[in-house]
Amino acid sequence: MGDTKRVLILTADVGFGHRSTAIAIEAALDDLYGELCQAEIVNPLDDKRVLPILRDQQEDYDKMVRQMPDVYKLGYQIGDTQIPAAITESAFVVMLFYVVRDIIKHFQPDVIFTTHPMFVAPLNAYLTLHKPAIPFLTVVTDLTDVHRLWFNEGTELCLVPTQEAYRQAISSGMPPEKVQVTGIPIHPNFVKETRQPAAIRADLGWDPYAITALVVGSKRVKNLMNVLHVLNHSGLPLQLVLVAGGDDGLYEKLKATHWHLPAYIYNFVNQMPAFMHASDLIIGKAGGLIVTESLACGLPQLLVDVTPGQESGNASYVVEHGVGELAKTPVDALEVLCHWLEHDARLLADRARISRSLGRPRSAYTAAELAWQIAERARIERPLLPTSHHLDAGRRLRELLATFGISSTDES
Repeated sequence: MGDTKRVLILTADVGFGHRSTAIAIEAALDDLYGELCQAEIVNPLDDKRVLPILRDQQEDYDKMVRQMPDVYKLGYQIGDTQIPAAITESAFVVMLFYVVRDIIKHFQPDVIFTTHPMFVAPLNAYLTLHKPAIPFLTVVTDLTDVHRLWFNEGTELCLVPTQEAYRQAISSGMPPEKVQVTGIPIHPNFVKETRQPAAIRADLGWDPYAITALVVGSKRVKNLMNVLHVLNHSGLPLQLVLVAGGDDGLYEKLKATHWHLPAYIYNFVNQMPAFMHASDLIIGKAGGLIVTESLACGLPQLLVDVTPGQESGNASYVVEHGVGELAKTPVDALEVLCHWLEHDARLLADRARISRSLGRPRSAYTAAELAWQIAERARIERPLLPTSHHLDAGRRLRELLATFGISSTDES
């Protein structure tokens, strides 16, 4: 296999998906290469030098999404236009240059991943100025309607989840040879779970033979209790598996409810691969990670909430591909399930078949293998002499940093 390789994975704790993707890649690298690979996940926003305007995003994200969704949507859309995106990239370079530089100098990686768009431009800036021989891969975590910040020609490879995202990358100026459709990396445990659904249900103490609806909530899922209230009184032939996702308030409400349908209640679980493989459908929100995991498990998706902005594209993908439906009201949710379950659940089976055809359960392994190949090639090939484009980009970056009193040398 060769010498030990060091893989640096940059992520941020804005929502669940970015870190979950990083963890999935780390686990896949360990499965494939074991002691030959040393991988480390780092969140640059944990550095105390990062301005609060960035660092506090991690704590304010949930509040903004829940309390001011229209403001969040507006900010997302404004930032996803060409001029504001370029300004935002420059701001990230200025605010994160030293932090990204020091992380790279400390870890000395052979290859780098980023699972958050905030770090793409700072990575490119430092590597353009100092270490062009260290390749980095960008891992996009939204199915479609991808923000421009994800796309930067400096990346060695941009891993996108869908053909729609691929087309967006190309239209944003990415060279086709630098874009590859891989799916969003999900944890290898989704591949390793091979038991039949009935066997998993029996092991978990559920009815092995009942149609099973997995309901996944969190602090970000609005109106879930209203949907569950309607379903609880529907008389549908379902058993409900209710996961609060670490939302203690929701968990208490679920426990306090008098359930007319069979219901199994959990707060936060670490066995989601088993839960999904044991289920026949999933009810929740349109997060990129959970949508991707559901596809990998062949689950039809009933979406009851969508965060404005990046999740709108995820919802459109689910609906337009026939994988699931979006219910805007509790009655809509009831209507969808009635249609899915009639005629011996024929429509539910059709949705499941489409879901399986779109799922990429080995996505994390694919990302790990690509990074390994790129790192191997980078060790063998000598760095090319800088092109005029590279030199011009470096000059512009030095001028930008100098404007803000930031040294572009490694001696600072």
